[in-house]
Parts: sequence; structure tokens; C-alpha cells
Amino acid sequence: MQVSMQLSYAGGFKESAQQVSELEKAGLDLAWVAEAYGFDGVSLMGYLAASTETVQIASGILPIYTRTPTLLAMTAAGIDALSDGRCHLGLGASGPQVIEGWHGVPYDKPLARTREIVDICRKVWAREDRLTADGPLYPLPLPEGQGTGLGKPLKIIAHPVRPRIPIWIASLGPKNVEVTAEIADGWMPLFFHPDKAQEVWGEDLARGAEKRAADLDPLMISAGGIVAIGDDVKSIRDFARPMIALYVGGMGAKGRNFYNDLVCRYGFEKEAGEIQDLYLDGKKQEAAAKVPDALLEATTLCGPAGYVKDRIASFAVAGVTHLNITPVPTGDQTQNDVVSMVKEWCQDV
Repeated sequence: MQVSMQLSYAGGFKESAQQVSELEKAGLDLAWVAEAYGFDGVSLMGYLAASTETVQIASGILPIYTRTPTLLAMTAAGIDALSDGRCHLGLGASGPQVIEGWHGVPYDKPLARTREIVDICRKVWAREDRLTADGPLYPLPLPEGQGTGLGKPLKIIAHPVRPRIPIWIASLGPKNVEVTAEIADGWMPLFFHPDKAQEVWGEDLARGAEKRAADLDPLMISAGGIVAIGDDVKSIRDFARPMIALYVGGMGAKGRNFYNDLVCRYGFEKEAGEIQDLYLDGKKQEAAAKVPDALLEATTLCGPAGYVKDRIASFAVAGVTHLNITPVPTGDQTQNDVVSMVKEWCQDV
């Protein structure tokens, strides 16, 4: 099992890159670079490529509506070249609030778009022929009757470092997870409950795996949570409360919140409804207080060393290949110490 980590932007871009440079010496295998509606993610990925040596650099995520499929392919190929083959392309649909509110693009057909984008990216990187695609969402070249009629099939000028760059998809819903298991190299589920994973997603993953191409390796999975190693770390586990409340309560309207649906599928339907009602009513602290202790424990790795080792084993049994951690030092520990310990324990499972 590899160790991955979502990049923190609290101190600024350059400071974050310096942190990753230090953490790769402690054993960090992969750094996820997010993009919401602040600075873009690609700039930092390029900066990381120049300031690190071994850590894999992954977008986590680039929203599929914000770039054309060919630009996504060119971007990943560019980062892969700058990093000597260390790029991973993480994609996701984001949500209608951001896509329609910030980007001004209709939030439609996420599954069909994802499927066409993945296919086009792989064709670009393989560079076997001039690029064509049947669409219907991204026909290449643009069909007769659309545009000027002057479009023609092209091939990427540069020669990608690798003909196949790993593509990860962030997905939670049944159909999305099924498509992910069919076409992606990796899966990024948020708030992953290792003991409930088979119950919640097992059938979806199995249906996708049945249609998976023979030339694809087994599906990688990146999941985890806050890691704190010590005897009295309940208060650190509670750090996750506001974020869970934000996603379950505020990331989407009623009936259109993927994270709320997920928590319901975990068996916390009553609590999910209460969190959403409170959050949408502006009562964020009260919403955070309603996050069940059992959900907090299931989606974090906080406790004595032996307990954390057991939790890592639970994630491994559930199929996780990249333990995605938020390391919180205790006592005289540093972040590097936490990453180093987790790295050692991940190699033992």
C-alpha cells in the first residue's frame, strides 16, 4: 500500500511545494493537488514537478467541465514530461454549484462526458494515429454543419513520456462507481468506510469490473482520513466534524448531494438529514455536532499505534492501494514522523 496526501494550501503555493519536498523524503508516494475555485491546480502541479524528485503528482481533481478532453490530455502529458513520468490525472464532475455558478457551463451528462474524455485522453497519449472521436459530446473533428467546416484530424506534436498515464475518477454514486470500475485506472472515494465498502459499493464495482478492458491493471483505490498516533486523540478525530458537516450538509441542494446520499447508505439516514437541515439553515456548528461518532471513527485513523495499524489493515482488506492521509502530529512528533510511521506500517500489510 502506498501513502498519498491531499496538498494543503494554508501557507501558500510555494510553501506547500516545500512541504511536499520534505514529505517525499519521509516516504510520501503521491501528492493530490486539488482545484476548486481558487488558483488552478495545474500551475502547482508544474511547480511540484520542478521542486520534487520521486513523489507522484496527481490532480485531485480537475473538473471535467472546465477543459476540453484534448486539453486535459495535453496538460497531463505536459506534467508527465516535466516530472519524468510521475503524473496521474484525477478527474471528477465536481458539482452544479461550482460548474454552473463559477464556470457558467451546464452540469449535464457527467457519466457520458467522463467516458468520452477518458477515451480521447488515451488516444492522444498513445499517438497511434491522427485523433478522431465519434462523440456525441466531443466529436473530433467537429462534424460538417458545425463550425467552419475546416477542422481536420491532428496528432499531438510532442511525444508523451508515457503512452498511458494513470487516470483516476472521483465518484460516489452507484452508476458513477460502476463506470469508474470499468474504465479508470484508479478510484477516489471520499469518506470511505472500509467496513461498509463491500456492502455499499461491492455490486457496483463488480458490474464495472465485468466490463473492464483486459489491458487495464486492477483498479487502484485511494482512501483514508486523518491520522493521529497517540493515546488521547479523540479531540483530533473531531477535527473531521466540520468538513463532514460541510460536505454532507452544504455540498449540494436537498436531493442533489452525493455525500449526503453516501452517509445515508452507510446507515446514518436520520443524522444525514439533521446535518443537512442545520447546515442549510446556517447552523454550521450544530451541524458538525450531529456528525455521528461512529462515522468519525470509521473514516479516520486516530489512536494508539496498534489501533492505527489495525485500521490500516482494514483499509487494505477493503482494497485500498493508496492510503490517503491527513497527518496530525501529537506530542513531539512532526508531520514527517507520522508519514514515516504510516509508510512503514503500509509496507507490512
